[in-house]
Amino acid sequence: MDLLTAEEWTALTLSLRIAFWATAASLVPGILVALVLARGRFPGHGLLNAIVHLPLVLPPVVTGWLLLVSFGRRGPAGQALEACCGIVLSFRWTGAALAAAVMAFPLLVRAVRLSIEAVDHGLEEAAGTLGASPAWVFLTVTLPLAWPGVLAGAVLAFAKALGEFGATITFVSSIPGETQTLAAAIYGYTQVPGGDGPALRLVVIAVVVSMAALVASEMLARRMRARRP
Repeated sequence: MDLLTAEEWTALTLSLRIAFWATAASLVPGILVALVLARGRFPGHGLLNAIVHLPLVLPPVVTGWLLLVSFGRRGPAGQALEACCGIVLSFRWTGAALAAAVMAFPLLVRAVRLSIEAVDHGLEEAAGTLGASPAWVFLTVTLPLAWPGVLAGAVLAFAKALGEFGATITFVSSIPGETQTLAAAIYGYTQVPGGDGPALRLVVIAVVVSMAALVASEMLARRMRARRP
C-alpha cells in the first residue's frame, strides 16, 4: 500500500519546491536588509523595520489580497511582469513561492539581524583600519561570524514557507498539481466527509519534514560554531 496518493505526493513535492525557492529568493535580500537594520542609522529606520515585519502581524489573507491586486494579471506589477518578461504569477506555483517568501521574509531578517548585532563591531573596525572596504569587511568578517544566524534564519524561512496557507490560497488558490501545497491539501481533506484519515497522514508528513529541517539546521550550526577559533 502506497504511503501517499499520486496527488498527495505532488502536493508534497510542490510544497518542498515552493519552500526552497521562496527561501533561496529571500536569502540575499534578507541578509542585506538585516545588515541595514543592524548597522544603519538613518531617517526612516523605524519605518523600514515596521514594513519588513508587517506580514507577521497582518492577517495572511490581507497579505494574499495585496499580492493579488499588485501581482495579479490586472495588477500593476503583474501587468508589467507579463508585458516585459512574460511572467505570470497569479494561480501559478511561482506566485505561491512569492507569497511564501513574503510571509517568511520577516523571520529570516530577524534571525540574521540578531546574529549581525552580536558580531563584535571592533573586529569590523579593525579590518577597516587595515584598508578593507566596507563590502570586503562584511564578506570576510561580519558574514562568517553571523553565519549560524543566517542558517537559522534560512531554516525558519523554509519551515514557514513550507507551512504557508492563508496568503498562498488567497493569491493563487488551490489548484491540484499547480498551486495545491501540503497545507492546502490538508485543508481540503478537512472539508470533505472521511477526510480525517488522509489529513492526519499529511499532517504527520509535514511534521516529519519540518522537524528534519530543524534538526539538520541545529547540527550544521553546532559544527560551524565548533570550527570557530
